[in-house]
Amino acid sequence: MAMKKFDLEKNKALKLGNQMKQSVAADRFGKASSQHVQLDRREQRKLDQAKGLVPFACKLPETLVDQLKERAAAHPEGMNGLIAELLVNGLAAGV
Repeated sequence: MAMKKFDLEKNKALKLGNQMKQSVAADRFGKASSQHVQLDRREQRKLDQAKGLVPFACKLPETLVDQLKERAAAHPEGMNGLIAELLVNGLAAGV
């Protein structure tokens, strides 16, 4: 059974929307983002799993998040490395 013109156009629009979501905008966040090789989510998840990394989300006060962002800018491993370092040091100190 042939599809109606409306359904064909709707499918083309959905396909285009998905392609736009999947494309990488190199200059979206400035020049810094174009220096790093962009991996798709699947590849990044596999690399993280190989390193033994597990996603962990929590809610923090905005002032604390601002402090973390400032420190993470200077940290060589970024936000993830900073949080891991702070947690290891805090747990070692028995806080």
